Amino acid sequence: MTAWRTKGGTAIDTTRPLRFTFDGKAVEGFAGDTVASALLAGGVSVLGRSFKYHRPRGLWGAGVEEPNALVDVAGAMPNTRATQLLAADGLIVRSVNAEPSAEKDRHAFLDAFSRFIPAAFYYKTFMFPDWHLFEPRIRQMAGLGRLDATLREPSFAEQINHHCDVLVVGAGPAGLAAARKALRAGQRVVLCDDGRQVGGSLLHRAAILEGKPGAEWAADVAAELRQAGALVLTDTTAFGIYDHRLVALSQKGADGVPERLWRVRAKSIVLATGAIERPLPFGNNDLPGIMSAEAALVYLRRFGVAAGRKVVVATNNGLAYETAEALAATGAEVTVVDYRDDIPVPTGLRVLKGLTVISASGREVVSAVRLSDGSVLEADAVLASGGFTPTVHLYCQAQGKLDWRDDILAFVPGRPVEGVAVVGAAAGDFGLPAEFADGATRHFGIVAAWPKPRVKDRVWIDLQNDVTAKDVELAVRENFVSVEHLKRYTTLGMATDQGKTSNVNGLALMAEITGRRIPEIGTTTYRPPFTPVPLVSFAGVRSGTRMNPLRRLPLEREHRAHGAVLRDYGGWLRPAFYGEGSPEARIQLEAKASRTGVALFDGSPLGKIEVIGPDAAAFLDFIYYNTVSTLAPGRCRYGFILTEGGNIYDDGVLVRLEENRFVVSCSSSHVAGVHALLEEWRQDRFDRRRVFIHNATAEMATLTVTGPRASALVAAIGLDAALDDASLPHMAVVPGTFEGIPVRIARVSFTGERSYEISVPADHAAALWSRLWREGEVFGVTPLGLEALMILRAEKGYIVIGKDTDGTSRPMDFGLTAPLERKKTEFIGRRSLITEDAMRPDRRQFVGLEAADGKGHLPTGAHGIERGACGLRSTGYVTSSYFSPTLQKPIALGLIERGLARMGDVIELQHLREVRHARIVAPCAFDPEGTRLHA
Repeated sequence: MTAWRTKGGTAIDTTRPLRFTFDGKAVEGFAGDTVASALLAGGVSVLGRSFKYHRPRGLWGAGVEEPNALVDVAGAMPNTRATQLLAADGLIVRSVNAEPSAEKDRHAFLDAFSRFIPAAFYYKTFMFPDWHLFEPRIRQMAGLGRLDATLREPSFAEQINHHCDVLVVGAGPAGLAAARKALRAGQRVVLCDDGRQVGGSLLHRAAILEGKPGAEWAADVAAELRQAGALVLTDTTAFGIYDHRLVALSQKGADGVPERLWRVRAKSIVLATGAIERPLPFGNNDLPGIMSAEAALVYLRRFGVAAGRKVVVATNNGLAYETAEALAATGAEVTVVDYRDDIPVPTGLRVLKGLTVISASGREVVSAVRLSDGSVLEADAVLASGGFTPTVHLYCQAQGKLDWRDDILAFVPGRPVEGVAVVGAAAGDFGLPAEFADGATRHFGIVAAWPKPRVKDRVWIDLQNDVTAKDVELAVRENFVSVEHLKRYTTLGMATDQGKTSNVNGLALMAEITGRRIPEIGTTTYRPPFTPVPLVSFAGVRSGTRMNPLRRLPLEREHRAHGAVLRDYGGWLRPAFYGEGSPEARIQLEAKASRTGVALFDGSPLGKIEVIGPDAAAFLDFIYYNTVSTLAPGRCRYGFILTEGGNIYDDGVLVRLEENRFVVSCSSSHVAGVHALLEEWRQDRFDRRRVFIHNATAEMATLTVTGPRASALVAAIGLDAALDDASLPHMAVVPGTFEGIPVRIARVSFTGERSYEISVPADHAAALWSRLWREGEVFGVTPLGLEALMILRAEKGYIVIGKDTDGTSRPMDFGLTAPLERKKTEFIGRRSLITEDAMRPDRRQFVGLEAADGKGHLPTGAHGIERGACGLRSTGYVTSSYFSPTLQKPIALGLIERGLARMGDVIELQHLREVRHARIVAPCAFDPEGTRLHA
């Protein structure tokens, strides 16, 4: 292929040269070039290797339809179409599926074994003796491009929601005309196109519209649209139509602007998506140098690159003649092989009528073609035009059905879809819109040129997925005659191609083999996205902390001043422990000090969701596994919230402040989930005028004073509240004030020690913290981090949801059966608790575990094992394990089969091939009588 630069090229600026590398070799181009056009102009014929056989492949198309020229760019996205990648100074571009380069690929030998690896060979070959023997190597060879380990995607992409009256997809002549018509009718218009500028085919085909050259007319219409307030989006692909006329658009980023994902909801949609030129089926039709005739015209007119000097234009229709005439005008030697017999021959062109191309030949690149009369034409470029396939992907995504048209040999939109119109080439109209009477359009005229079965040479149907005519024949022989079966058996039309260039030829061949018409074969399902979309667009700003915003405590500054080491716990940045030195030693000291003196813990992230109203008690009875309507005002009760499957979703303390006012205190990481659950069930079963829900978690900070000296410290800070045991016993709550600010004091404990939870408005938390520390110095107050708290609660056998429970844990697994037996009212998950699975005697139950082998604390995650005829079987696992500084021994909790009935049994545990022994004991290892809660 001896492509060369000509004068001109409307898309490039020849005063601004640039240079990049491809497979390590320097390539020169100009500003405005795509990587594909620069490679073509630079004489690079082999741009990649085929997916399965590693055959050399060159350019076929000029846009999104390109099946061959996928490239990787250092520091950018892999598997990018070279036709859609703008060339830039310094780019480092590599071919895909080739080592060390596309020109010299060490895996090229695979093509010699092609007869042994037809379609679906892997289904039959790698089953014996064991698929897993082959899997590592197959996975290593799978795929095309390789992700650059240094790739740093933009940290976010913009996502924009937009509404309009009319969305026009495609800014060719039909789309521009439709957009202008809608705008002049007073409608709000959005026009999008995947090109860098509007115009579509007008940018490379000669046309006069309203007395102006096509490209000039397109620019003027776009200017009119923008000036009148229409939104005109270039470099923007409509990749999917979803329910209720929601269209997703992907807009490329440039010059520091991130990718954009547009979600456009339109009252009506106009699809002016154009058509894609089909390859002609002949032997070796995948050789580099064989290109779409339409693409060759694009490269010539827009990028100033002629595809060759000795060119064969093979066509079964009239639209390829403009390409032939334009190349001839540059001085290229052009021969047209026209499959049609009765056609007028344009002057100045050599035209061979009624002949077909049988096969192409050449070493690495095309050098000649053999015709049906036996003659051979030398050629350094073969430009093929097998007709045009309307781009109906979006129409089909909108549930449109297709009809077959014999006059253009293509599927076109059939029955109307409400709110969706299809115009222009996408509807099978390959001329200019009818209103432009002064626009001359060459007659299309087409004859069939479908692939034939039982051809000696390999005829390529799907260039991207390496599917040949023989593969389709094999599928039919093995009875895969459904079009969807054909697709999956051969991979025809799969992956990013989605049948753009291959679908109709594949259907035609199956129709020929099975003795049916093409419309009887049907079409496959076109799925979004129409073309690959960067994942960063779908993520939008939801990446890093934007995806999961890190929540911060009102007292973060105070914690840092006390030497806190902060970590992420359930999305909250919380103190893990305080001070320098060994973390393990600091954690142990905090836990021990909490048992001997007094400690201060920040529990602000705990949920504080208020449920208010006349039906609040009945509502919470339905929400909770426990009965809560019997709870007296001023009292607290521990309870579970279940899923509809009867599994434990959350636990916590429910506080009844007044007759019709409750506070749901849920786990820190479940606040949003519990809030959503409450809102969902309120809508479903309860009068929203009688139950009100307010999430006050962010409004209130909660400081916990815990330990044997907790009551003395709380009394010292000057709370105006009744704090004696008669007024404030364990599991009770009283109101009070601190420095004139209302507070709430609750006697609840997650440590097993006497504890007071003081809830104060968040903006007064610092004052309360400061006062507690100042008054606490005389009592030896200690800060308590979350890691030490985990030891304290484990000593008491208190559970942590998600750590000591899994997705199958039910209340009975923790010995809590009374609510199920006694509660009369309905509650979430009730029916699931009386199923056969819920009543199984061999369920995993919550127990304590103590090491019985003298080897130290048990590993968290170690599995209980039983030995049987079939080998080892897991009977549960260790959920929590610590060394207790108070008890001076290891303690652990776990979920073990039949654990509650096996107290005292010694079981085997296994972790990382190490076998341990543990005794099943009660979960509470410290103060089982609970005397310290009242001390």
